[in-house]
Formats: sequence, C-alpha cells, structure tokens
Amino acid sequence: MKRLLANHGEGIYTALRVVAGLMFATHGAQKLFGAFGGVPVGAGSFMGLAGVIELAAGVLIALGLLTRPLAFLASGEMAVAFFVVHAPKGPWPIENGGELAVIYSFVFLYVAARGAGVFSLDAILSTSRVSDSFRLKPRPI
Repeated sequence: MKRLLANHGEGIYTALRVVAGLMFATHGAQKLFGAFGGVPVGAGSFMGLAGVIELAAGVLIALGLLTRPLAFLASGEMAVAFFVVHAPKGPWPIENGGELAVIYSFVFLYVAARGAGVFSLDAILSTSRVSDSFRLKPRPI
C-alpha cells in the first residue's frame, strides 16, 4: 500500500485541500444564500460572519490562494463554532453534533501548517515571483 500511494502524496493532499475547501464553501453558501437547503441569515450577524468566512476561505483554499492564513482563520472559526454552538449541548462531539466542526478545525490547521502544496495558485505565484527576480534586467545607462 505504501508503494502504491507514496508517489501520489501531493495529488492526494491537493484533493484533500480542494474537497475540504469546497465543502466548507457550501456551508457558507447555505448561511448566506439559503443554498443546499439552508436558511439565509443576516450578513451582519455572528452566523453571517461565519458564512462569509466559510464561503470566501473555502473557495480560496480550494484554489490554493492565500492558503496558510485563510486555513488558519477557518480552523479558528471552527474551534469557536464548536465551543460556542456545540459544546453547550454536551462535552462530546458525537453527542452535541460538533463532529464536523472538530474535523474541519483540525484539517484546516493541518493545511495552514503544510501550506497549499505544489498544485496551487500560491505555488504558481511564488514561482513566478522567484523567476522574475532572477531574470536579467538591462541596467540603466
């Protein structure tokens, strides 16, 4: 199994980042637009702010743009969601419905620590910045 998967680590990580980001974005779309069977909330409310973070961060994490700071923000949002919304219903995520908040929090913490990976806009933009700095530029006379 190790040999089978070893050469595909970057691709599998990219799939994790993209799928987690897009699923996170759907939660934001539920809150903001009532999509996917959700009920829209006011954009200025606590849940509205959560929806904005989920939609924007989810899409950008999936694209791999500004990945580290947005994944860290998303991880923190999910930790807050667990303690504010779920924990008052009971201490265990399986009892209080907070399993998804816990999973998202730790997945996005991992993404924040690891970065976007090679298949991302962050990688493309950082490569172009590095290559631009090494190009020979004519000296002014």
